Amino acid sequence: MSETPMSESFDVDLFVIGGGSGGVRAARIAAGHGARVMLAEEYRVGGTCVIRGCVPKKLMVYAGRFTDEFEDAAGFGWHLETPRFDWAVLKRSRDAEVARLEGIYGRNLAGAGVEVVADRAVIEDPHTVRLVHADRTVRARFILIATGATPVREPLIPGAELAIDSNGVFELETQPERILVVGGGYIAVEFAGVFASLGSKTTLLHRGQSLLRGFDPEIADALGEAYAKRMDLRLEQTVERLERDGSAIRATLNGGESLTVDCVLVATGRRPNVAGLGLERVGIDLDERGAIPVEADSRTRVPSIYAVGDVNGRAALTPVAIREGHAFADTVFGNKPWCVDHRLIATAVFSTPEIGVIGHNEDVARRCYGEIDVYKASFRPMKATLSGRDERVIMKILVDRASDRVVGVHVLGTDAGEIIQAVGIAVTMGATKADFDRTIAVHPTLGEELVTMRTPFVVKHPVGVG
Repeated sequence: MSETPMSESFDVDLFVIGGGSGGVRAARIAAGHGARVMLAEEYRVGGTCVIRGCVPKKLMVYAGRFTDEFEDAAGFGWHLETPRFDWAVLKRSRDAEVARLEGIYGRNLAGAGVEVVADRAVIEDPHTVRLVHADRTVRARFILIATGATPVREPLIPGAELAIDSNGVFELETQPERILVVGGGYIAVEFAGVFASLGSKTTLLHRGQSLLRGFDPEIADALGEAYAKRMDLRLEQTVERLERDGSAIRATLNGGESLTVDCVLVATGRRPNVAGLGLERVGIDLDERGAIPVEADSRTRVPSIYAVGDVNGRAALTPVAIREGHAFADTVFGNKPWCVDHRLIATAVFSTPEIGVIGHNEDVARRCYGEIDVYKASFRPMKATLSGRDERVIMKILVDRASDRVVGVHVLGTDAGEIIQAVGIAVTMGATKADFDRTIAVHPTLGEELVTMRTPFVVKHPVGVG
């Protein structure tokens, strides 16, 4: 537990700035340990994940995937009338579910004894927070920053104000008939997949040579091939300017070509949400990515101030924020110190087809371990044999040859996220390829391929070598 003046009088033991997943978990656990906790959230409790991220996005992903299901049904003997999609119904149902979850978050905080204030909070000194709208200060033994991240629209171009960011997607009252999505990361990829599946004429434009930088190149390239069949995929291109064209938007590309669309979604990244927090008053400098530097226990350079979740730049994933918030509360208030292990984090991209990953990609694995064995399977899923759909499933297992330990698993295909969650347990525990091999397969499933690959794939010129 960090040192703080024990003789001082504090209004609360913990003041949490931000009501997202990390802040809410920290507040509830700290209160459970007997701390007096106050939490300030200026927008809606639940944060990006619940209100304008993971949850509403995944509901939209589900909606889009019915398109494939309707088409595939014919191969299995089903005769359906032409389906009709209603954006308003989806929006209404999605927003109702988000409101329901927001209510649960609020009730859980209240039930734990956390005082929630709907206000913007800024830091005045290492133990003082000012509530802007209420114009009052609160003295806290500890301050936790859990303000998450915010979308960026970069690089700024003429007419950028005509575009929306990922937050704006959830405010669209009508479905755009034509949409341009700019970006190549998981947010751009996911929303492009959603709009294309729901019937919007979709263009996904990315300045890079391939989608999903940092993912295994083979998986990223396979997704690019699949997306090129579903939408207008344009790589190594940029948008120079946006202009009004009647009720539409004209996007001029770097090569001079122009596209006329009804909506432009810029999803080129997110940055830690630290503007106006008052960090400069307490001497907290940001790192080169604009994040708050922290120690392993999430403590900043100021002993009484901690930061968890996207704002510290370690791993911008909701489950990581939750774990960091929990570890902070246990360590500081529960006399149960522990730190989050960020080395192995399973994650999914809810594109269509879906991607699930844990561990290194092939390039990084070769740099880290030198000699690795690569096991690969690429096959047509059983469902596609009757539906006739042109799709492939790709699975890769990367193994450190010296120890036989599995150091990376990559899956592209239906339910990849569900598969990687289960596989992530084994990899986190240090499973070896021999452990995979002695696991009896569940047949017939996609996942069985992960325990039936026996022969390493041989490459003459390994990725990242030579």
